Amino acid sequence: MPYYSDELVEEVRSRNDIVDVIGGYVRLQKKGSTYFGLCPFHNEKTGSFSVSPNKQMYYCFGCGAGGNVFTFLMQYENFTFGEAMQTLADRVGIELPKQEMSEAQKREADHRTRLLEINKEAAKYFYTLLRNPRGAKALEYFKKRELSDETMQKFGLGYSDQYSDDLYRYLRKKGYDDAILKESGLVTIDEARGGRDKFWNRAMFPIMDVHNRVIGFGGRVMGEGEPKYLNSPETKIFDKSRNLYGLNIARSTRKSQLLLCEGYMDVISLHQAGFDNAVASLGTALTSGHASLLKRYTKEVYLTYDSDGAGVKAALRAIPILKEVGIITKVINMRPYKDPDEFIKALGAEEYQKRIDEAENSFLFEIRIMQESYDMNDPESKTAFYNEIAKKLLGFTEELERNNYIEAVADKYQIGYDNLRKLVNNLAMKTGGITQRPAPLKSGIHENKKKEDGMKQSQKLLLTWLIEDTRLFGTVKDLITPEDFTEPLYRKVATTLFEQYAATKAVNPAQIISMFEDEEEQKEVAGLFNQTIHEVETKLEMEKAVKETIIRVKKNSIDYHSKQLDPTDMNGLMKVVSDKKALEQLENLHISID
Repeated sequence: MPYYSDELVEEVRSRNDIVDVIGGYVRLQKKGSTYFGLCPFHNEKTGSFSVSPNKQMYYCFGCGAGGNVFTFLMQYENFTFGEAMQTLADRVGIELPKQEMSEAQKREADHRTRLLEINKEAAKYFYTLLRNPRGAKALEYFKKRELSDETMQKFGLGYSDQYSDDLYRYLRKKGYDDAILKESGLVTIDEARGGRDKFWNRAMFPIMDVHNRVIGFGGRVMGEGEPKYLNSPETKIFDKSRNLYGLNIARSTRKSQLLLCEGYMDVISLHQAGFDNAVASLGTALTSGHASLLKRYTKEVYLTYDSDGAGVKAALRAIPILKEVGIITKVINMRPYKDPDEFIKALGAEEYQKRIDEAENSFLFEIRIMQESYDMNDPESKTAFYNEIAKKLLGFTEELERNNYIEAVADKYQIGYDNLRKLVNNLAMKTGGITQRPAPLKSGIHENKKKEDGMKQSQKLLLTWLIEDTRLFGTVKDLITPEDFTEPLYRKVATTLFEQYAATKAVNPAQIISMFEDEEEQKEVAGLFNQTIHEVETKLEMEKAVKETIIRVKKNSIDYHSKQLDPTDMNGLMKVVSDKKALEQLENLHISID
C-alpha cells in the first residue's frame, strides 16, 4: 500500500465532505443534524444508515457498517486504500506525491493490477481465438444468434480453446507464475496434472466493471457438456454481487431507465437492437449490492426476465430488493416469447419498445401473479385472495400512496374501493398496522439481536458521549482515564481521543478511523462513536446517566486491573486502593455538565 503522511491523509479526508460523497451513492434525507438513508450494504425497509457531517462518519444501526469517507469507498467500490485516496484527492484537486515504495510494498500494491492484467491478456487471447480457425464453432454459434461483427467487437466476445491447458500455457509464457494464475480464477493448479484452464471449449463473454476493466468471464459450452454456462469464481477484483454485465456501456445511456435482464445474450441482443440501457446480474440472483449499484445510475428499473416460471420467481425476488433502495420498478411482458433475445428476433425493436411503454407496475404484477394461486370462482378462495391483497397494501406506509394503490387494485379486481379500504383498515387494527422500529431504551442503548456484553456497551456509550458533547471531558478527566477502557481497541481509541482534546479542545473521530487498516476494526471503531443516545429530557437526567455510566466503567476497570495485578507490584496495589477510594467518593458526588 502506498505510504502517505498522516497530515496528507487528513487533508484529503477533511476536504471531502462525507455527506457530499455518500450523497452521490445513497439518497439521503436530513433529520436534525444527521442524514439518513437506506443502507447500501444490506437489505432494509427503514433507513437506518446515518451520515454525520459533524463526525464526518457514516454508521448503519442495522448491519453495523461504518467508517469515514475512505472506508466508504473501500467498502462500496471495493477499492484499496490507495485507490480511495487517489479518487478523493482527484475529486478536490489535490495532487498526491509519487510514491517511493520498497519491493515488498510494490508487490502488494501491484497485486490487483497484476490480476487485472491477467484478465486483460486472457480477454485478448479469447478474442483472437474466436477469429482464428480454431474458434469456428463459437463464431458459428454467435452468427446463429444473429450477432453482427460490430456487436461481437463491442462486447469483446471470444472463444476458449478445446485444449484444457491452452490459456494456462499462454499466460505462463507471458511471465505469470502459478500462484497469481491460481488467484485469478482462470486456472486451477493440480500437483499431478499441473495447470488446467477454468474455461475451455466455450464461447466467452468478458465481464467488465464500470471503468471498462476486465474483471471476470462467463462462458457457454460448445456442444455437449456441463455446466452449460460457467462464470469466473469471485476474486480480489471480481465480486458478483457488486457488478452488472453491460453496465460499463449502459451507464452512459440517455434513456431514463435501465433494463434488467437475466443473461448475457439478452443484454447483447438488446444493445444490438438499440437498447443501450440493458444490464444483467452475473449468474446470481439480484442482491442489495446490485440494487445499490443500479441506484447510482437510474431511478427506474424495468425487469425483462424470462417469462417462464423461473423468470417470474426471479422478478418476485428482485422487486422488494429494488424497492428498498428507492428504485421504481416495472415488469415487461414478453409473452409469448421466453426472453428479450427471442422477442427481438421475432418481432423487432419497435414492438419491444411498445412492451417497455406498456410495462406493468411491479406491485400490480405481484398481485396478478398471486391471484394465480386462488380460485376466483370459489367464494372462500376469493375472500382469502382479497385478505392477502390487504396484507400487501399495509406495506405502503404513506396514506396517499396506499389509497392510490387501493383504488387501482379495487378497480382491477372488482372489489370496490370502500370495501377494500375497510378491509385494509380492519386488518391494520387487528395486526397493529405498520410495524415501527423499537424505540431506544432509557439507557440510550438499543437492544441488539445479539446482546453485547453490558460493560462493552457502557464503554462504547461513554466514548459516544465524549464526541457528542466535548464538555464532558471537563467532567470526566479527573474520574476516568484511557486505562479504564479495558478492551484494547477501546483503550487505543480513548487514548487518541483524550490526546486530541488535550491538544485542541476538540475531537476528530473520522481521523481516528484512519489509524486502523483492518476493515473490521474500522467498522468497530465507527460503532464506538455511534451508540444510540436517548434524548434525555432534562440536564439532571443527563448528569445522572453520565454518572451511572462512569461508575460502571470505573468499577469494571478496578476489577479488571485487580485480576491482572502481580502480588509483588506494590505501586499497582496502591493504585487499586486509591481507585477504590475515588470510586466511593464518586458514588456520593454530584456530576455537573456545564
